[in-house]
Amino acid sequence: MRFLPRLGLSAALAITAFLGWRLLLRSPARRHGGDVAPKAEEGFTLTLDTFLHVQQLRKRRLRAFCSRESKVTTAPSSRDERASLLPSLRVNTRLDLLYCQVPSAGVEEWHQLLEKLEEENVTLPMLLPYRRLQAKETRLSEFNQTERKAMLGSYTKVLFVRDPFHRLIATFLQGMGINPSFSSFVQEVLDSAKKHEAWKPLVSLCQPCLVQYDYVVMFGFLRQELGHLLHRAGLPAGSLLPELTDSQVQWTYRWLSEQMFSELSAQQKQQLSHFYRWDLAAFPFSSSFLADHPSTAETWQK
Repeated sequence: MRFLPRLGLSAALAITAFLGWRLLLRSPARRHGGDVAPKAEEGFTLTLDTFLHVQQLRKRRLRAFCSRESKVTTAPSSRDERASLLPSLRVNTRLDLLYCQVPSAGVEEWHQLLEKLEEENVTLPMLLPYRRLQAKETRLSEFNQTERKAMLGSYTKVLFVRDPFHRLIATFLQGMGINPSFSSFVQEVLDSAKKHEAWKPLVSLCQPCLVQYDYVVMFGFLRQELGHLLHRAGLPAGSLLPELTDSQVQWTYRWLSEQMFSELSAQQKQQLSHFYRWDLAAFPFSSSFLADHPSTAETWQK
């Protein structure tokens, strides 16, 4: 019986995803503060110029954040320290790609795309003498300093970002916590925030002040943006793109967030806003319920 609330939420999510998609086809998507949000309309095509402009805005905001805050800008030479600092960075030595593997941020569909590219036997010419590994994909921290520097300088680097509150909801619905209610799950997150990658802030997982990402891709716009990204990286796109449902899910989570947020105490809301303060400052999540919380602006300054 303890999992019935979570089961009910999952069923509601599935139903509203379908209804939300139909509504999205009739109305423009909301704008994120300081960002350009493509319209989720049937047949809408994001131009290359608009895509590049969006990327400039996102990276400009990220650079401003890094210049304001005292963040890591140099990777340690020790292998153990690198493994601790860069646990989520993955490299594909066959496709010359580097990306941050963040739970519940859209990388699952990215993995599907990489698998399709590998099935098509797409291989880019290797300009630098990297080690050839049996595995096509591995952790960046496994390489030595020279190899790591070469990869960071030449690979296409992709950062996937998503509203941190939406990531929490997705993690809860996937059953990654032991608690039956969202409020008790959030308390578990707050009590053990530094122990689980599933709910750590993006800034901690992906080190965007250390790694100069070429593309910052937001959940909700994968279909519109990944085609341009692949083309710019010299990889085929078009028919290889998998069926992406992130825009429908994004609309549903806006509705679901209001329900879940209302379950939290005032103290939990303030603590979550503080815990994710760096993500809220570094990325355009102005429509997030955590960003709307009154204490958020104050905690950014601490």
